[in-house]
This record gives sequence, structure tokens and C-alpha cells, in this order.
Amino acid sequence: MTNCSPLIQVITREQAERLLYPPETGLFLVRESTNYPGDYTLCVSCDGKVEHYRIIYHNGKLTIDEEEYFENLMQLVEHYTKDADGLCTRLIKPKLMEGTVAAQDEFSRSGWALNRKELKLIQAIGKGEFGDVMVGDYRGTKVAVKCIKNDATAQAFIAEASVMTQLRHNNLVQLLGVIVEERGSLYIVTEYMAKGSLVDYLRSRGRTVLGGDCLLKFSLDVCEAMEYLEANNFVHRDLAARNVLVSDDNIAKVSDFGLTKEASSIQDTAKLPVKWTSPEALREKRFSTKSDVWSYGILLWEIYSFGRVPYPRIPLKEVVPRVEKGYKMDAPDGCPPVVYDLMKQCWTLDPVVRPSFRMLREKLQHIRAKELYL
Repeated sequence: MTNCSPLIQVITREQAERLLYPPETGLFLVRESTNYPGDYTLCVSCDGKVEHYRIIYHNGKLTIDEEEYFENLMQLVEHYTKDADGLCTRLIKPKLMEGTVAAQDEFSRSGWALNRKELKLIQAIGKGEFGDVMVGDYRGTKVAVKCIKNDATAQAFIAEASVMTQLRHNNLVQLLGVIVEERGSLYIVTEYMAKGSLVDYLRSRGRTVLGGDCLLKFSLDVCEAMEYLEANNFVHRDLAARNVLVSDDNIAKVSDFGLTKEASSIQDTAKLPVKWTSPEALREKRFSTKSDVWSYGILLWEIYSFGRVPYPRIPLKEVVPRVEKGYKMDAPDGCPPVVYDLMKQCWTLDPVVRPSFRMLREKLQHIRAKELYL
């Protein structure tokens, strides 16, 4: 397991300066800020010394000088590769961490390295914060490819690929392999999920197309994947209908392992999705299988409301205070009372009292058996 932030290299100021030695003007890397954990620092070699620029979060955007604002780290880095714009020099070349080369060797040794020449990229199907998601062809098989551009964030995604090599279950999106190019570009190749994200699938079909049996099947698919993660001591941390994909034969599979960590090594550096995150994870950064159970309750609500955004009509800033006082969302229209009861159990404020995924799976199977029998 690669212990590495889901976004960025965690190293000290001194380590950054050692990595950028010998000096080469325009050589740079991005690290987590020592003084402001969760924020970034851009470290740039220039005229024989290293300059450190704090990257500030402001209203959800990133800035160095509070004049130019960027949606994400990629945009910021790309901007300063074209123009110094106030920095000591423009950014010329990312310093690739030793981990990139080590990971390439490790993926080759463990049989996960794919041949770039046999991968054809066909078209973009999505844009992530750090690169494109493409449909591709690998040896005649249709695949999805997460393309991480050549920049200082690429090696951080090796953590995601590393997690995925350890996990195999029919309801998890399956990793097929990884390509790490010498110049630092990274391709994470997974099975192709033809029907896209569960949230879009629910919204586009609606209740006229999807019956109760279908909703229950999706709920069970996700629960079985999460029971597997629970049994293997992994915590997902970003479980939501947007991070579940639907295959051509209507199987729901949990995806987006960028934040998945072994339960023992969790630290928070991410900007958390408030409506899906448990109170203790928001308040004390305490992530566990039980915080995933809370998120699963929200996901159940998304499934049975056909993809509505949780906590409708409640302003975002009021969600946490109300939830901490015991507020629970009403059942979606047409949701069976037994399923709504499971949602409420997931939203118990005390994480110890919440059911395990194993218990949830057993209850859902029991509900499904009764429905099929009827």
C-alpha cells in the first residue's frame, strides 16, 4: 500500500529543496504545505536557490497572488508553465519523485504494467481535476482510461492504482493495468462501464423505467462491494451515486478509489462532500467503515429518489448543524418503509451503533427475497 496523500506529495520544505538539487532553473514540484496542512506549496528552483510559494484556497479556487484564480492544480501549473506572471521563473520541468520510477518497476514485477503501444485512446468521456477520462481500446477490448498529465501530481495517483491492484470484487470497477511513462505521464486502465454513473443513470431513466426490483438490486450491488472493502479493512471516504458506475448488463460497481485508504493510515487533506460525509468525519476527521455506512445511507436515499441531490431545500451551511441535532431526511416518494428504516439506521449519530455492511447486506437480501416471493 502506498502511503501518500490522495492529491499530493507529503514532504518537508527541506526534502523539497534536496529533491530540487542540483539547481536547474524552472525545475519545480508541488508539496503539501507544512504550515497550512491541506494547502499546497509550489517549490521552484531559480538561479541556484529554491523559492516556495503558498497556494491559497479562496472560495473554492486556488491562487498564489490573489489576482489569478484557478479551478484546480492542473490549471494553475499550466498557467505558470506558459508565463512566470510574478513568479521567479516560469515552470519548465516537474521534478518526478523517485516513487514514479519505483512504481513503474513494481507494477511490472506484479504483472499490472500494460504496453502503451497496445493502448488506443479513442475519445474523452469526462474531465477530472487532474486529467481526462477516455474511452480506449486495449488489445481489442473496450476500456476506460484515466489519463494523468505529466506534472507534479501524476505520481500521487500511483496510490490509487496501488489500492486497485489489491482489490478484486464483481461490484468494484476492475483495474486492468497501469502505464507509467518515463516522462511521468500515468494511465490507469479499467473496465469500461457503458451506462455511466449511477446518479446520471437514475436521473435519465426515472421511475417510469426503473422498478423497485432494479433499485433494490443497485442497493445490494453497492452494499456487497462495501462489505468486501469492510472485510479487507479499507475505507472509501467518498461513497456517493456519482462514484458508482453501471455496466452494460446493469451491474452497479463502486469506483473512484482516489481516496481509498487502509483504515489504519487515514489522514484528511481533501475538501469533503458535506452532504455525504458523516458528522464525526467532518468534525474530527474520523474516517472509518462506519463513516462509509453513513454515506451509504445517503446513497440509498439518492437511489430511491432517482438521483436527487440530498437535503433538498436546506442551504448547505445549515445541513451540518441540523444533522448534528438529529435531523434525518424524509423518505423519498414511494420508498418502501423497510428500506427507509435502513437509511435511518445508517444515519445514527453514534458511529458504533450504525449497522455493519454485512448486516445491511443481509437485511437487503431478506427484503429482496420477500419481494421476489410476493
